[in-house]
Amino acid sequence: MKLTTWNVNSLNVRLPQVLDWLAANPVDVLCLQELKLPDERFPLEAFQEMGYHAHWAGQKTYNGVALISREPGTDVQRNLPNYEDPQQRLLAATYPSPDGPVRVICAYCPNGQSLESEKYSYKLEWFAALHDWLEKELQQYPRLAILGDYNIAPADQDVHDPAKWADDVLVSPPERAAFERLLALGLHDAYRLFEQSGSPFTWWDYRRFAFRRDAGLRIDHALLSDALKTRCSACDIDREPRANEQPSDHAPVTATLSFT
Repeated sequence: MKLTTWNVNSLNVRLPQVLDWLAANPVDVLCLQELKLPDERFPLEAFQEMGYHAHWAGQKTYNGVALISREPGTDVQRNLPNYEDPQQRLLAATYPSPDGPVRVICAYCPNGQSLESEKYSYKLEWFAALHDWLEKELQQYPRLAILGDYNIAPADQDVHDPAKWADDVLVSPPERAAFERLLALGLHDAYRLFEQSGSPFTWWDYRRFAFRRDAGLRIDHALLSDALKTRCSACDIDREPRANEQPSDHAPVTATLSFT
C-alpha cells in the first residue's frame, strides 16, 4: 500500500503534471495540498477517468486539500473538529488494508510567515489543536497515517544551511517542539525509519536557483502510528517533478506499507 503526499501549489496549474505522475506511479492514496481552488472547480472527472476516487476540501485562491484513492474512503472528516477555522487545511478518510482499516489524514499545516506575525501564533495554536485531535484519533484508529506539508523542518539535517535558517520560521524551537509533540503521541517519521542516501529535501524556493543548488528543506512528512511503522518498508522522495516546467516547489513523498 503506497501513500503519497504532494503539495502541488495550485491544482488548476499542475493538474496535467499530477495526472502524468499518477499514471507513472499508481499509488493507493495521494494526499494533495494547496489546491487553491473552490470545491466546485475540483477536477473530479479527470481522476475518475483514471479509475480513482476523490474527496476534497477546497477554497478559492488559498489552501485546500484532497485525498485521491483507488478505493473509496469512508468516515470522511473535513477540518479539525476542535478548532474553528475557515481555512481548508485537513481531510481524513479510512481505507481498507489486509490488516484492517487504515486512517489516512492529509494536512496542509500553516506556514507561519515570520516569528513576529500573527500567522505564527495561529500556526502554533493549530498544531496544538491537531495534537489534541490526533490523540483521540489514534485511540479510534490504531492504523493511522498523517501525511502532508507540515511547514516544519524537524532537525538541522533537514535544512540545507542551518546557520542561515537559525531561529527562522519553519525551523524555530517552538515549531520543532510542536512536531516532537506529535511524535510523542506514538507517531513515527517514515523517512527517518531508514538509512537514506542523497538529498533529504522536499521543498526548494523558486528563487535564486534553489533547486539547481539543492538549497532546500524537508518539510513534507509522512507520520505513521506504531501499527503502521512495523509495516513500512520504504519512504522515498521523488525529485523529478520539481525539474518540470512550471513545477510545484515541493516534491512528492511516498511511504510504502507492506502487508504479508
